[in-house]
Amino acid sequence: MSDAAPWLAIAGLGLFHGLNPAMGWLFAVALGLHRHSQRVVLISLLPIALGHAAAVAAVLAVALMLGLVLDATTLLRLAAVVLIGWALWHLLRGHQQRVRVGMQAGLLGLAVWSFLMASAHGAGLMLIPVVMPLCLANSPGAELAATGSLPIAAAALALHTAVMLATIGAISFAVYRWIGLEFLRRGWINLDILWTAALLACGVALLVI
Repeated sequence: MSDAAPWLAIAGLGLFHGLNPAMGWLFAVALGLHRHSQRVVLISLLPIALGHAAAVAAVLAVALMLGLVLDATTLLRLAAVVLIGWALWHLLRGHQQRVRVGMQAGLLGLAVWSFLMASAHGAGLMLIPVVMPLCLANSPGAELAATGSLPIAAAALALHTAVMLATIGAISFAVYRWIGLEFLRRGWINLDILWTAALLACGVALLVI
């Protein structure tokens, strides 16, 4: 289980992002309802997933590049500071920075929207504390190297994106076909608050371990 735990965490983050309406399924359903087409709902999932994956990949790429010049401890401490800072920004200002896209958005616009939303939420930041130790554990001398780290980071990104895509696909289809959006008015867990708390807790944990 210790070997599987990081991969389960990566999949779990994909599941959490998929459950969050702000990450795309609500937009896919709304777009489908607006155009009266289930096909639109399903087609919308691809650019949403690609935009999210691009945002996460950008963060992982920066982390890997920094890892080539910083030692592991410094890199994880830096990640901790960024996580805490992002959590505080998200708590104080995040709700004021909403990316608005109309119902006439094309696939490219939807991908850009997803990229910006994932970036604003710090979607890729939470993968750093999981992916970096995986890369270090599989690199000679516990140092980041492009040959050993890139395949692991790519596998983590693929797993995270696949779980997220499956989650938003299942929720979008169920809400569009059977549930409807009325249930959101009766109550929905504020996942943004949970996400902010998770960012903060993870950052603090990296500082104290």
